[in-house]
Amino acid sequence: MYTGKSFSLKEVLIWTRRDILKFLVIATIPTAIYALLDWKWMVIPWLPVALIGTAVAFLIGFKNNATYDRMWEARKIWGMIVNTSRSWGIMSKDFISDLHSEEKVDAKTLIKIQTQLIYRHLAWVTCLRYQLRVPKEWENLDKNYNAEYRKKYVIHEFENSLEAELKPLLEAAELRYILSKKNRATQLIANQSKALKELRKRGLTDDFRHMEMEALLLDVYSHQGKSERIKNFPYPRQFATLNLFFVWLFILLVPFGLMKEFDVLGANFVWMTIPFSLLVSWVFHTMEKIGEITENPFEGSPNDIPMAALSRTIEIDLRDMLDEENLPEPIAATNHILM
Repeated sequence: MYTGKSFSLKEVLIWTRRDILKFLVIATIPTAIYALLDWKWMVIPWLPVALIGTAVAFLIGFKNNATYDRMWEARKIWGMIVNTSRSWGIMSKDFISDLHSEEKVDAKTLIKIQTQLIYRHLAWVTCLRYQLRVPKEWENLDKNYNAEYRKKYVIHEFENSLEAELKPLLEAAELRYILSKKNRATQLIANQSKALKELRKRGLTDDFRHMEMEALLLDVYSHQGKSERIKNFPYPRQFATLNLFFVWLFILLVPFGLMKEFDVLGANFVWMTIPFSLLVSWVFHTMEKIGEITENPFEGSPNDIPMAALSRTIEIDLRDMLDEENLPEPIAATNHILM
């Protein structure tokens, strides 16, 4: 997530500089041939080019709206994960007691049980985050302009192993079990349910509180499923592919439509086709790229959902509920980018 007031013009130009060079070549070649060889037949009336441009603008607008909805839904899901996590912390602290049990449990043991429930939830948040960072074939993070921009920030999940992250949160046996599973986040919630069942048998929680905590686990599964839906179902390829084809068709036609328009202003004005073609092409193509980098809100781009920062917020809140000291610091943005 970009946290600065705005991207600088320099950043945008560097990000799109390869495209600018392509548009310059595309505009220069037909203009030079038209002006130097006097090939007047090369021109295209501006009206059909403008009609194509109008259609392309609608398509780009549709795509950007759809991809923004994907990103905003992902942010809402992680907002719900934050809230559900706080609720789980409260319930783990307040619902687990020996008030309804024949077995008397000392305060230290109760705190250990509560801590295990909360730490297992932190492990779930961690596993989900790592699963959502796994690259998919349709994602765009490996494209040269995105890979180059990644030098400005750190993707926490790519720099640290999952095992190292889970080690402080889970007991050794459970850690080995979870790492042996494919969908580790799912298995952690299953383990939470088993733990609640065992606590109910021991009388350390009553039926009502047990049902409430199980209902919260269902909410957690729901948040995970919604995140996986966005991660595993790409923006439809037919829209993404054809939209890009239409953008490039328009870019290729722009100089042919502008040459005659500038030529009527005078012989030397035809050379104005080059900068104006470049400008029009840059605007349309950059708008298309904005939609492209918004398609996949979990891939690790600078406009992604800041899952690591949100996970750290959850960790701080839940550890604070346990009255722990030496809480971790919130994750800070690097070059205005918060991951």
